[in-house]
Amino acid sequence: MARTLKLEIVTPDRKVLSEEVEYVAAPGVEGEFGVLPNHIPFLSALGVGSLYYKKDGRRFYVFVAGGFAEVGQNKVSILAELAEKAEEIDVERARKALERAQQRLQEQADREAYARARASLAKALHRMRCRESAVQAGTCKM
Repeated sequence: MARTLKLEIVTPDRKVLSEEVEYVAAPGVEGEFGVLPNHIPFLSALGVGSLYYKKDGRRFYVFVAGGFAEVGQNKVSILAELAEKAEEIDVERARKALERAQQRLQEQADREAYARARASLAKALHRMRCRESAVQAGTCKM
């Protein structure tokens, strides 16, 4: 019985990660799901949030937004619209994006602009939380 599974995270721009890991937890659109070695095959749409994986008993974090996760044959393939390792997240940039999104939400805007502002707000908040979680886990520095 396998003790690890392959985790690959790719975006349209690059391969973000390719590692042998012990566990993967990802934000599905219907809620978070977890995958251990020898998991049954399935496919899920991804939401916005922190994906984390365990390697050598430590938690590592990756921000993901949109896309799909495919599980099968001891492999988790994440095809994400956006993905950043926690250590790649620019907290100041995320904080500025959060402020801009909050400002746009205060303005009287049409439904489409409001929806875009809410999506921007969610991405900024989750980026900051992802980085914070990695710092608390000790796998990323301030």
